[in-house]
Amino acid sequence: MILDYQINKPNQVWVADITYIGNRANPSYLSLITDAYSKKIVGHHVADNLNTESSLIALRKALKNKKVNLESLIHHSDRGLQYCSNEYQRLLEKNRIGCSMTQNSDPYENAVAERINGILKQEFDIDKYDIETSLRRKIVDQSIEIYNEMRPHFSNHYLTPNQMHNQSELKMKTYKTKNQSKNIFALV
Repeated sequence: MILDYQINKPNQVWVADITYIGNRANPSYLSLITDAYSKKIVGHHVADNLNTESSLIALRKALKNKKVNLESLIHHSDRGLQYCSNEYQRLLEKNRIGCSMTQNSDPYENAVAERINGILKQEFDIDKYDIETSLRRKIVDQSIEIYNEMRPHFSNHYLTPNQMHNQSELKMKTYKTKNQSKNIFALV
């Protein structure tokens, strides 16, 4: 579990999540892999189902970055069936990536992933339109490119995710969660 883990550089912890986009008549699901330090989306895939393969595609996209030292990388997610699947766990093991999962399905334990979902939905309106999955993929691809290149974060010292990801001097900002009495911090 990463709650007490000190993250001080890019590609140390990746957080994963799946979010629903679209509407009931025409749903899609966005699988995201995000670097916890920089908030850069390093892998993603939009599908019209919740199959494990969609999450695997997002992870494979993230793994294409040859600059990542996989042996020191931790993959953090909720306890979704996709992340617990044999195929997903085999891919993590094959690449010697450590696995961390939330303990109680508490969204605060995967706060970075949940925050990025919210930014894409609220600021980029990726789920606003009733369109086919292929067009939704293009909108998500473009939104993520703009997000990574142009959207500064307060928690990144007002740097964009790409700017934060390309350096490792700045300390990552953390914020207290709803459970202040336990002094548990969320990575936001």
